[in-house]
Amino acid sequence: MKFADTNDKIIPAYCVGKDSLFEKSKTFDPVTKDWIKQNNFLGSLGQSILCPTKTSDMVALLGLGDENSRKRSRFSLAAAAKSLPAGSYEIVNPDAVENLEIEVLGWLLNNYVFDKYKNKKAFQAYLVQPKTINSDRVLKLAEAEALARNLINTPTSDMGPEDLASAVKNLANKFDAEYSEIVGKNLIQKNFPLIHAVGRASAQEPRLLEIKNGSVGPKVTLVGKGVCFDTGGLNIKPGRSMGLMKKDMGGAANVLALTSMILSTGMNIQLRVLIPAVENSISGNSFRPGDILTARNGSTVEINNTDAEGRLVLADALSFASEDNPDLIISMATLTGAARVAVGADIAPFFTERNEVSDILKTSGAQQKDPVWPLPFWDPYEKMIEPDTADLDNAPSGGYGGAITAALFLRRFVTMSNSYIHFDIYSWSDTNKPGLPKGGITQGPRAIFDALPKILDI
Repeated sequence: MKFADTNDKIIPAYCVGKDSLFEKSKTFDPVTKDWIKQNNFLGSLGQSILCPTKTSDMVALLGLGDENSRKRSRFSLAAAAKSLPAGSYEIVNPDAVENLEIEVLGWLLNNYVFDKYKNKKAFQAYLVQPKTINSDRVLKLAEAEALARNLINTPTSDMGPEDLASAVKNLANKFDAEYSEIVGKNLIQKNFPLIHAVGRASAQEPRLLEIKNGSVGPKVTLVGKGVCFDTGGLNIKPGRSMGLMKKDMGGAANVLALTSMILSTGMNIQLRVLIPAVENSISGNSFRPGDILTARNGSTVEINNTDAEGRLVLADALSFASEDNPDLIISMATLTGAARVAVGADIAPFFTERNEVSDILKTSGAQQKDPVWPLPFWDPYEKMIEPDTADLDNAPSGGYGGAITAALFLRRFVTMSNSYIHFDIYSWSDTNKPGLPKGGITQGPRAIFDALPKILDI
């Protein structure tokens, strides 16, 4: 993903909406006007057209639709740009585009293609970087997004716990951050029993990955679910449900995208990143339904479904995070199907006990075209995660409120719950959309990145 080379032949591009096309067309020469009419260009969202001029040069028109249609699209400019032929384009009326910086990001994200295993034709309409935006920031956001997409799209054969560890180490090295890991039986010795229990059946040993950076500013710890593949364990998933489980490390990928944003822009915080990296596989030493395991913080957990493994590995990581008394802990995980039922695939639901934080995140999400929405830590549901034979139940029966009960489970492992935010994300686009091709995507990092200075008052 890049901006256009200014040495290329540049095609001027006019952004017009259905409500502004008529007024703008008054400035075009007769040849261009006739071409617009003959090709039935109306300025509708997603429309684009190359038009001749009386000087024989070409101009592009990009349709931004009307206010209602823009509300129904994530990236309006990307929608129009997606139908352009290959070339380099310069927006000559940037004031016509609302939230130009994020719309430009959407254009860049159109150019993403995952071609590791197959040569794919990349989107070839490049944009000249607008002078009125912080292009360097936009590129850093795009690079962070590409990092997450590549990690999620890579199959587990090349993105197991060892490979994820290499990716985390590479990111740390890129920014001269401190990296460490705890692997295999050392997890038992260091008191991470749940991470070890979930990952011990895999051919690749489970591990806890850690990045540290910064010595001044508020302490912020990010925790990402790194389940590189989830068979469901002994409660094995049906084939249809297992097909996308390479993306079950989407929480880790999103955390790493956010980490890249923070480190590349030099945000003034003390950053710590924790990723439990495991594969929930099946063998003779798999953890079992009915087992009662003891977590790092001493809580006992009854295993009623081995397919509810993500909250287990996060539990140990959150306990570890809390021991450092950070100012803020944020967890991200592809945790429950219930979250998708609640808000659909486009929105990232989150949990926080602070209303002001919720408001900040919602506002940032809207501005960054990274939609997020609060769900409650509903205390009356606490009894649903409390079985008769242990402190906690990893898979309460009943089927209702599954995203909430999972969030309540995680909250039990955070010392200061009012400083905790949890995101239950999908991290996948089921269809090709402007700026959001089918496959792995981020959900929440841009909203969090924009919100952090306001939440932390820095």
